[in-house]
Order: sequence, then C-alpha cells, then structure tokens
Amino acid sequence: MFVASLLCQAILATAAFAVPTAKERLAERVARRDAGLTRQSLPMQTVDLTENTLVSDVDGLANATHGSVSYSTNWAGARLSEKKATYKTVTGTFVIPTPKEPAGGKGKHYASAWVGIDGATCNHAILQTGLDLAVNGKDVSFSAWYEWFPAVAHDFTGITFKAGDTVTVTVAASSKTGGKATIKNHRTGKTVSHTFSGQPALCEYDAEWIVEDFSAGGQVPFANFGKVAFTGATAKTLAGKTVGPANANLINIIKNKKVITKVATGAKSVSIAYTGK
Repeated sequence: MFVASLLCQAILATAAFAVPTAKERLAERVARRDAGLTRQSLPMQTVDLTENTLVSDVDGLANATHGSVSYSTNWAGARLSEKKATYKTVTGTFVIPTPKEPAGGKGKHYASAWVGIDGATCNHAILQTGLDLAVNGKDVSFSAWYEWFPAVAHDFTGITFKAGDTVTVTVAASSKTGGKATIKNHRTGKTVSHTFSGQPALCEYDAEWIVEDFSAGGQVPFANFGKVAFTGATAKTLAGKTVGPANANLINIIKNKKVITKVATGAKSVSIAYTGK
C-alpha cells in the first residue's frame, strides 16, 4: 500500500491521493521498478556537531556533550552498541500513530518505525523490519516491510493495519548471514514473517529501535509521526542474556538546523516523539 502511494509522488508528481486497488498497486509497483526507484532504509547518517555550528536547538545540543545523545539526518530512537558481535534478536511493540503533514507541509509525507540489528557503528549490513506510515492531507496508509541492507525493502503481503493497532516487530539473526523478520498485528491476530539466508554478513554490534526518514531515490518528505512508543523493547545477546534500552545511546533527527525529535528510554521502553513545528 505504501509503495503504491510513494510512486504517485516520485513518478507522477501529482498532489492527488487515493487508497489504490490491488490492481492499481500492482501497476504502480511495476512502474516504480521500471523507473529504478525503490524504498530503502539506510544506515544512520550522523551529523558531525563539531562542523554543524548553525544548528539552532541549543538545549538539544547540550545533551550531546555528555555522550548520551547522537544526531542524525535520518534516524531517531535508541541504539545499544558494542565493539564485538553481541546481539542476535531485537523486538518491540508499539501502537500505530496517526501521521500528519508537518506544519507548512502539503502533499505526501512518510516515516518508518522499525527494529534492527546493525547500521549504526557497523553499517555495511542491516537486518530490520517495520511499518511505514504515509499521509497526504486526511488520507493515511500503513505497510509492513522487511529488509536486509544493502538490498532494498520488500513489502509483506496478507496483513493490514489501521491507526491504533498494536504491532510487534521482531528481527532474529540465526547467523551473521541469515535470520528472520516477523510482524504481528495484535488486533487482527495476523502474523507475517520472512526468512533470510546467504546475506551480506552482519557484525551484530548494534541493536536499535528507530523512527526513520527513509530513502526512495533520496530522502522522502518526513511526516509528523506524532509519537512511537516501543514497549517490551528488548534485545537478546549471543550469550543468552536479555537486555533493555535503559542505557542506550539516544538518537535525534536534525532537519533545517533544528532538532525535531525527542527520545526517552526506560528499562524496556523507547519513546520517540516528533517535536518539529
């Protein structure tokens, strides 16, 4: 559903938006493929604050001096990171928010909520799965996807969502080159999954709970996603230990020289709020 809506922006450049039929979705996917445009999450794009002297959110920057907050152009959320292979499973549950166009923004805007392994300190491979949120005026849509970066994302089929649904997203690495992505909609009871094998090797350094401004031929217009609050947020280590994000590094997004997100963590929670105007 999401891939279809993004096509209208990238290929047709039209302001019109409607929930497409199955036939229309197929036609638009084919057109997107032929145009070479694909939806993809990317590794964390870090903002170097020593060079970005024009960032105007002084309060946000103050936290960075303590080493607990990082800044990015595409990720907001929390990450646990080690310097050796550590994490094999990441999971979290959230209630789907109703995205809005940002203040002054018109047309299609997007955000993606996901969990993943790697992409922060180790960025040549990422195992991840999540939900894309799309908005155009009063029209909203949601689609589930799985991805093993550097390959592009693929839509899950046979599962639907609406705002207010409770969703659990999980990735599990069975090895450095294989694993599984799973999404469950608790309202409908539907679960979908995809098993990977023979992929580029993970480092297993990073475990993440993220809202992203993803890429489709360039970063998409970023939505006011409201708030994504992961509960039951845990990661399992190769040693069999279950850990939470309480002491994770926090990541905030900078757009137009302003920090537009606010992140907080608990023993088993990650809250990511949109604060942009």
